[in-house]
This record gives sequence, structure tokens and C-alpha cells, in this order.
Amino acid sequence: MRVGIEAASLALTSGGLARYTGELSLALARCFPADEFVLLSDQSFALPLAAPPNLTHGGAPRNAIERRWWIWGLERELRRLSADLIHGPDFAVPYIPRRPSVLTIHDLSPWMDSSWHHAASRVRRRTPLLLELGIPTMVITPAESVRKQAIERFGLVPGRVVAVPEAAPNWLRSAETPPAATPYFLFVGTLEPRKNIPLLIEAWRAVRQQYPVDLAIAGRRRADCPPLPDNEPGLRLMGEVPDADLPALYSGALALVYPSHYEGFGLPVLEAMQCGTPVIASRAVAEAGGDAAIYAGTAEEFAAAMLLLANSPDVRLERRACSLARAQEFSWDRTARLTYEVYQEARRRFAR
Repeated sequence: MRVGIEAASLALTSGGLARYTGELSLALARCFPADEFVLLSDQSFALPLAAPPNLTHGGAPRNAIERRWWIWGLERELRRLSADLIHGPDFAVPYIPRRPSVLTIHDLSPWMDSSWHHAASRVRRRTPLLLELGIPTMVITPAESVRKQAIERFGLVPGRVVAVPEAAPNWLRSAETPPAATPYFLFVGTLEPRKNIPLLIEAWRAVRQQYPVDLAIAGRRRADCPPLPDNEPGLRLMGEVPDADLPALYSGALALVYPSHYEGFGLPVLEAMQCGTPVIASRAVAEAGGDAAIYAGTAEEFAAAMLLLANSPDVRLERRACSLARAQEFSWDRTARLTYEVYQEARRRFAR
């Protein structure tokens, strides 16, 4: 089978979409060496590092017509490749259904609160239209909760929607790090309204009144991110952190604190857990965190959980063991195999 995977998200320097597309394509190529997987985009991007020979870079638009990527260009490139199937990992597939297609809906945040996304108008318009017309043969979501939300909101046939959980990358493991000069709590993710960063800072300030601890916030800052203090002592706004630095950053933290209003899955939760880092989070990531995370809702609840971990080495050790055990339940190879099953089902349904 030759699969085209739309890869515009790989032009991003960080974030969940880029991680999903890169890790999934690598795992698919690794698990199914007899098949071909071709990454396609109208934007410049690099192949994921250590790509197997059966994961390749497809062609870009060749003329003005093909620059209308989703209407003409992608379909023409798929035809040149004789692709058997197209996977759209970022809420879209081609409008012309000439082959089986699989569309991933990561979450329903674009349709839940307009203040969460300043630049999602195209997704808000395009994805519901594709679904209403029945163009995607199959739909993938990262969690069962998102699957149910998508079926209800878009009136999808339940048999066409499959929840496939994600994972932390294989290279992200616990790292031996010297003790930090000042202990720190950590947030990793794109800085945007949905992530509830102001509540995190409020909780940390309450903790800092009783315990000398920093707050490290790592991630790409989106244009609509709420204002953050620039020079507050102990608050470390790190910006984007290279992948090579993430194992040490996660491993050295007292805990990952993740107070998001809403998530489709919450990849940083599993990334932290795979490094043995305790997690304090909102219920928005319960399908990722399972019983291993400590859940909180208000700033007071987050502060209480942070103080508990800061003051109790025994609790930290217990939560470290819980994190490592939970992370072992997930892998990108498993994600790839489940995704491949969806591809096969899409081909069967399209042939009917």
C-alpha cells in the first residue's frame, strides 16, 4: 500500500500537530516496511530524523492551479504517486474523494470557544463541510471522549470514527540530571488561551510564598497568548525548547503542571510520565493521565497538589513510579498499528 500523509504541520517548529505527524509517520514506516508512506505539503518541511527508506518526501505544487492545494494540488500529486489512500492528520482531506481517505480530528476546541483560537476560521468552516458531505472515509480521534463529541456534533456514523491513542516518542526517557539550583515546576506546550496559563501562575505564586520554587514555562508563544509577566523572579519563560533538551527538562522538574481548560489528548502529560515526572493536571487530560496523574481544578487545588509534591520526597517517588507505569501502556508503534487498521477499513469501505 502507498499512503500519502499531508504534512503541512511539519513546517511548524513545535506543537502537538507536528509531533503527531512526525512520530506517526516514522512508526508507520518502521512497523510496515513493505508499504510506502509519502509526506506531502504545499509548504517547505524536512523529513523526520532517521526516516526509514519507505518514508519519503513527495512533490510540491508545480503551477498556479496546484497551489490551490486542498482543491487541486494535493489530488494531482496523489494521482502522480498512484497513492492508495490519503491521511489528513490536521482536520482535512482533499475535497474530491477519488481514493479512500482518513481524517484526524484532534479535538473540538475550534468549535467550542472562539476565544481559544485566533486563526482557526478555515478549520471551523472546512472540517464540518467535509464531514457533512461524507468525504472522509474514516475519522480518527486521539481519545474516546473526542470520538463521542465528534459523533454528536457532526452527526457522524459511529462505525466510521475510531479512537486511537497517542504516545510519547521513544527517545524521550528519564535523564540523569544534577539537582536544579532552585527546584521548579514545569509546563510544556503551545502558549495559547486554552492552556490556562494565568491559573498556573496564580497557583505557583501561592506555592512560592511557602516554598522556594521556580516555574518553568516552555513552548511556542502564539499571538493570542494572554499577557504573561516578563521579569517576575522565579518565573522562567523559556520559549521553544529543542527536543534534545526535553528529557533533562522533564526529568529535573518536581512535576509537570498542566491546567488546560480542554484537550483532545495531552501529549506533554505522557512525555513527562515517560521521563518519570509526576503530573498535576486538569481532568481535560484524564484519558492520557489515567490514575497516575494528580487532578485539580481551581488555583487553590493546584497549589495544594504542588505543595504536597514539593514537601514530600516519598510522594514524589510514589508518583514517579505511577508515571513510568502509565507511560508504558502507550507507544507510537501501537498507535501506528491501530492507525493502519483504520487505513485498511477505509479501503474496504471505499471499495463497496
